Amino acid sequence: MKFLLSLLLLITFFSLQAQTSDKSFTVKYTREPFKIDGILDEEAWKDAESARDFMQYFPSDTALANKQTDIKMLYDDTTLYLGLTIETSGDEYVIPSLERDFRAGGNDNISLLFDTFNDGTNAFLFGINPYGVRREALISNGGADNSGFTTSWDIKWQGETRVYENYYTAEIAIPLTSVKYKSGETKWRFNSYRFDMQDNEQSTWVRIPQNQVIFNLAFMGDMNFEYPLGRSRTPVAIIPYVNTRLSKDYVADNSQTDFKFGGDAKIAVGGGMNLDLTLNPDFSNVQVDNIVVNLTRFEISLPERRQFFIDNSDLFGTFGDERDMNPFFSRRIGIATNADGQTIENPIIAGARLSGKIDENWRLGLLNVQTEEDPENEIPSNNNTVVALQRKMFSRSNLSLLFVNRQTFEDYDFLETGERYNRVVGLDYNLASADNTWVGKFFAHKAFAPEIGDESYSAGVNLRYNSTNLSYGIRGNYVGDDFRSDLGFVRRTDIIAGRPFAQYTIWKRTDKINNYSFRVNPNFIWRPGLDYQNTDYAIFSTWNVEFTNQSRFSARLINRFTYLTDPFDPTNTDGAVELPGDEGYYYNSFEVEYGSDRRKIFSYNIQPNYGAFFNGERFSIEGGMNLRVQPKMFFSVDVNYDHIDLPDPYPDADIWLIAPRVNITFSKSVFWSTLVQYSNQIDNLGVNSRLQWRFAPLSDLFLVYNDNYFVNTIMPKSRSINLRVSYWLNI
Repeated sequence: MKFLLSLLLLITFFSLQAQTSDKSFTVKYTREPFKIDGILDEEAWKDAESARDFMQYFPSDTALANKQTDIKMLYDDTTLYLGLTIETSGDEYVIPSLERDFRAGGNDNISLLFDTFNDGTNAFLFGINPYGVRREALISNGGADNSGFTTSWDIKWQGETRVYENYYTAEIAIPLTSVKYKSGETKWRFNSYRFDMQDNEQSTWVRIPQNQVIFNLAFMGDMNFEYPLGRSRTPVAIIPYVNTRLSKDYVADNSQTDFKFGGDAKIAVGGGMNLDLTLNPDFSNVQVDNIVVNLTRFEISLPERRQFFIDNSDLFGTFGDERDMNPFFSRRIGIATNADGQTIENPIIAGARLSGKIDENWRLGLLNVQTEEDPENEIPSNNNTVVALQRKMFSRSNLSLLFVNRQTFEDYDFLETGERYNRVVGLDYNLASADNTWVGKFFAHKAFAPEIGDESYSAGVNLRYNSTNLSYGIRGNYVGDDFRSDLGFVRRTDIIAGRPFAQYTIWKRTDKINNYSFRVNPNFIWRPGLDYQNTDYAIFSTWNVEFTNQSRFSARLINRFTYLTDPFDPTNTDGAVELPGDEGYYYNSFEVEYGSDRRKIFSYNIQPNYGAFFNGERFSIEGGMNLRVQPKMFFSVDVNYDHIDLPDPYPDADIWLIAPRVNITFSKSVFWSTLVQYSNQIDNLGVNSRLQWRFAPLSDLFLVYNDNYFVNTIMPKSRSINLRVSYWLNI
């Protein structure tokens, strides 16, 4: 206990140290009109101050960038203007696609980050590539890792580019109504990062160590406004939609024609809050989820894609532990389990969400969604409520309170007493030191429901130290046997999990090798309900090397033990003899992985694995290939093959997942993509083909064709065609 108290005091000390940067510039006020054409010919640009002297992030993090970037900024009462001049070695740019919201890795682009509340926790990101393709994203949780990077956010802004012999320019206009900030603010924190594929260089305005992710918000400079900003006056956005769908279910032998309409509204509340409303929303998704191979006994979570749940999603969805226990997982809303145990859509009637900044220290999130009843499938109408309140502490940490409630107000004959409601109350402390050396969280949650047992708690700690060469940490979670969160993701209950890790990195930065790293991370799980028996462990020992040409190689040894409390068939073969329960299995395996240089027209990755698997053997190979015919076409195929060989009388299996994809961008507003997914594990061959026309800013027409077949017989399962139109209207 004394050790833990001392550790917490030490962490608190580091948290109190303010992150400082000596880089700053003044954003001057202008009354001159701008034509956003990528040409910096307006007279006002001559007197604008610059963010310059970019530092390398890769291959080194201690030198000035070889190819420099100059960012000028001006503003008026309504708009922030940026003029960028970006040096290059030529015009052989890597541009895989003309489609908006691209990911930055592996292609030429620049990103701009604005921490408008100066809290080091949340930021708005705007990016553009040499061809003028734009992207925007929300950064949360201090930008500590990829989980805090959300590209599903959409907002209106302008950006155009011009390509010259050894540089390109960009001219950008960001309406001040597109971001949130405090009225009268005189400073935002700012940083920018750039990917230069021709010189194989990554650079940032404020230096970021290579052991931190390139969009980490601990490392930012200051942009000082010449005069205080006025009030943030975000317009009301109305987004109606119309969707018509023709479908046929070949299994049930019925056809259906649907016509649906509804819409969303976005309303600003003060300078930092958003009110989002949705009525009869269309959450059918024109995109399909990627199928994954699951050889475990547990459910797999998939990312949220629905726009209504995206803004400020970190306020609601980052409680607990994403692996073992997340008390609110928004994808639970809008789906339900019918009387046959099948997961089906449960339509949403309406929803409201108020979220954002109350002031510089407080954030608030309120969410309420009502779903329809479906008595035929024994699904009640539910009201789903989430309340989140967050208080900033020290320089970049926060304390967060969560309340989740799923409740039905009607009496249904098919509903048991214990299913009438479920509530969870939780408290999380999220730690991020000023320089991001210490990060982590501590949490405790309690579930409530009729007739719930005494073990209805969950708690955990996740503490990590990250320096240039050495990283280590511990993650430990407890999930009680009676803990339940109907709107959350709970992988399993009745566990105590311990997951320490240690990693040592050697930075070589030679002509061929950037760094070596060695990592050991054992995972242990004990079951309190089984007298604290150690039922699972996996010890991962990894050697990794990253090359300066952006290729990478790793080798990993995995030592496992699994105690099956119940019979289990990892092949998921119908009618097969399951591995017996109440028995432990020791098995080891070895895998290697290689990923080639993504800058090349053709790139690939491959990951073979071989070793024991429960009481048998398993050989698997996972990989993918990408072919770029830039900037119009991009082809890829992902393959996952598992050969499982178990002794008689248990089943053998050859499990295939093959997913080819083709993306064609006819222009920056017309895109066509087709994804085929073959999976014999779930007995499905699916085709999703989507034509998108962005006919106005953030307004789209989608024509989507879906087709599904049984794998063995190639007989059709279902088929549909969707026509969906949405329009973003500012009032």
